[in-house]
Parts: sequence; structure tokens; C-alpha cells
Amino acid sequence: MIPMRRRTFLALGAAPLAGRAAERRPNVLLILPDQLRAQALGVMGNRDVRSPHIDRLAAEGLLFRQTLANTPVCCPARANILTGKYAHRNGMVANDLRLRESQPTMPQAFHDAGYRTGFIGKWHLDGGKRQPGFVPPGPRRHGFEFWAANECNHSHFHTQYFRDTSQPIPIERFEPEAWVDLGVEFLRGSQRDTRPFFLTVQMGPPHDPYKAPPEFARLYDPAKLEMRPNWRGGPGLPGRQDLAQYYGMITAADAQIGRLLAELDRLGMREDTIVLLTSDHGDMLGSQGRRLKRKPWEESIRVPGILRYPRQVRPGRTSDCLFTHVDLAPTLLALCGVQGPDGMQGTNLSKVVLGRESRGPDSAFFQIFGPYQGDGTEDGWRGVRTARYMYARFESKPWVLFDLEKDPYEMRNLVDEPGARGLVAEMERRLAGWIERTGDSWRYDWHELVEDNGRLYRHETFYTVDEYLAWAKQHPEAEKAN
Repeated sequence: MIPMRRRTFLALGAAPLAGRAAERRPNVLLILPDQLRAQALGVMGNRDVRSPHIDRLAAEGLLFRQTLANTPVCCPARANILTGKYAHRNGMVANDLRLRESQPTMPQAFHDAGYRTGFIGKWHLDGGKRQPGFVPPGPRRHGFEFWAANECNHSHFHTQYFRDTSQPIPIERFEPEAWVDLGVEFLRGSQRDTRPFFLTVQMGPPHDPYKAPPEFARLYDPAKLEMRPNWRGGPGLPGRQDLAQYYGMITAADAQIGRLLAELDRLGMREDTIVLLTSDHGDMLGSQGRRLKRKPWEESIRVPGILRYPRQVRPGRTSDCLFTHVDLAPTLLALCGVQGPDGMQGTNLSKVVLGRESRGPDSAFFQIFGPYQGDGTEDGWRGVRTARYMYARFESKPWVLFDLEKDPYEMRNLVDEPGARGLVAEMERRLAGWIERTGDSWRYDWHELVEDNGRLYRHETFYTVDEYLAWAKQHPEAEKAN
């Protein structure tokens, strides 16, 4: 067994556990469906969608009602979760870059602490062209031992994945079914390898294209769905048919999540396993007349946050503590008594999880680096959210300010109203504080090269495969230094 570091464990404010629980650190199962907005779950008040297994998971654990994506787009969000750092510090400021091998990560910390680690599903952190891609064993896997993954391919019924060779393995069915089969394989492996485990299963659905298995799509009549008050239809925007398919994918993925939870029960792992369900970002789905993500509105930034740990977390609790992606790694590591790597910028909220504190950070910080022509023409923006207000600005000017208490659907932008000038100034002060504390800059350039003692280094930057190879060929001295 791997002994718990006493100083780390006691930092949680807990007395040492007696008996078997004191001898073993908990397992961790991180489940991450892609593009699942919080508003699309029954436990969050959605009266149309059917998500019984997710809802039951919340009833058996802790529901963080204010779980937020600091950079609501795929690759940056996944990197924020794994590193506990903001995008300008882990370098993943846009999609389809590569997370540099030298970047410390949560799975590497678990691996170094004696955990059996596994990744299953959509990786999307290796750069290059967006397609199913092979990531060879070694540092590009960032501490994961067990591997069954592809890079990125949103063909939900026809895709492939790789294990430890470049030979593709086809998936010719709804892909979460295959990912959960592999998850069950990993869990059953714990009967032979008795180390505690850290496993993450990252499903593609309900990311667009909006297409559910027929038996689940039939559960939803588009004409009877309740549209959000801020939804606006129009050319090129998701409509009722798309929403019905989106809900169908959620229900289909929920059934597979139920299989994973049932396997934990069957193997007797329920009590000692932390299960955390979240997503990388939400989906506008026509709210505000917008599509997809990268936006400062709630449908984009707010994601599920459900944590179950029967041995330590009282069931049926809810929390309105702000819980963001960069907080996940320090929180999970602390709950397991594992020392995290230096440089994490998120907040350890383990005392909130364990019910010893109720308050967390008083605000959350958001970043989008742009512009991104594939989804509107907004430039990059920064934002700050408190329990009540959401504020975002471009470098050149303020953009939006909403009072979430009085206007939960964000239909009245206060940013230019004379009566809100004091509030705008207060939110500007908060945002400036976040930018200063985190070392962010509007002038961030992920192509920048920095010279240090005669050697060239890439400054907090990661790369696509093609870009990296071309750059490394031109700068062999920097490649050796890195």
C-alpha cells in the first residue's frame, strides 16, 4: 500500500481514519461527457430531459450548482482540468494545440503516488489534424498507463481508437457504449492490480452533430420541448429537432454512465471511490441567438459538477460554492492525500466537499483567446463571475454585465446603463485583480520565443504537431533545451 503523507492528509482538517480506510487512498473516477451544459439535467431543474443515473448520482453525493468552465472550449478546458492552471499558463489557449510533455498534470501526480491510471475516450490534447489519432506510450500521455483513446472525432456511430500500438480499433456503434465497455475492463482489472486507481472516461456525445440513437431520440417530441426563454431560432441556429437529439444523446450517455456505476457496485468499490461528473463546456443551442460555446453566457460556461464519495461525503447535499475547472485537480488530489505539482492555480475545495467549510472563492475568472472564425467573429474576451453577477469585456471595451439574481436568463445587458456604472467599475476591479494574480495579459502571444542565457525557449506555449516540427527544425538549440 502507498502510505498517505501525514502533513497532506492533516491539511484537510481530518483526523486519521481507522481500520481499512486508513490503509488505502480512495479511487477516483472522472466522467466527462463533451459539451453537456448544466441546464440539460433533471437534477438542475430540466423538466424534459431524462437523466436518471446522473440524477441519482447527485442524490447520493454533492451537487455543485455553480460549476464553471474557465475557458469554455474543448482543448483549453481539458488542459485546465488536468493541470489546475489557466490557459495562458498551461499553454492551451486554443483548440488543436499540443499539451507539452513537460507540463505537470494531475494524472502524473496520481501515477507518481502509486495510483493505477487510465484514460478512455476523447483525448484532444495532442495537437495536429482533428481526427482519430494515435498517442504513443510515454510522456505524451501525461501519466496515464491504461490507454484506449482517440484524438478527436465527432462521428458518434463510426469511429476508431488506439491502445498501445498504431493499429486502429473500430467502433461501429454509439461510441459511449464502447468507452464504457473499456471502462468496465479497467475496473475489473483492479481485481488483479490492487493499487488505488484514477480513471477518466471522456465521451464525445452530446457534442454536435446532434444525432442520438433512434431508441433514445424517440423519447423526445420536439414540439413538446420547453425552450429556454432566451432561445431564439433562426437560420443556422439549433432548433427544436436539434434539442430533441441533444437530449436523446444525454439520455443514451446517461444509460452508459449507469453501467459504470453499477460495475463499481458489483465490484464492491462504491464506498471507496470518488466519482466526479462534469463536462468541458456547455452549448448555447440557440440561446441568445448563438450556437456552441466560447461565450460568457451561462449556457456556455456552466457545466455539471457532481461528486459522490460515500465514505466521506454525506448524500443529498448541494453547494453554491463557485467550483471551476482549475479547482478540480487540487481538490481531487487533496481528497486522496496526494501532493499536487507546484504551480497549480486552482483552489483546493476539499473542505467544502467534506462539509467542513461552505465558502470558496468569491469570484471566478474566464478567458477566451480569439478571434475564432468558426463560431462567430467575437474577439478574445476576459470575464469574472460572482454568485450574482457576470461581467465580460473585450480588450477594447466592456461587453456584457448581467444580474443573475434578477435576470437568470441574461436577457438585459446592464453594461451601458447609467445606473450600473458603479457595478461595472466594481467588476472591472475584480477582473483586473484576476488578470494580475494569474499573470494573464491581453498581449499574450503563444508563438513567442524567449531567450535565456543564449538559449531559445518557447514561453508557456504548446503546439500543433506540424507547427512544432517546423519550429524545432529551425531551432535545434531550443528543442534540446526544452
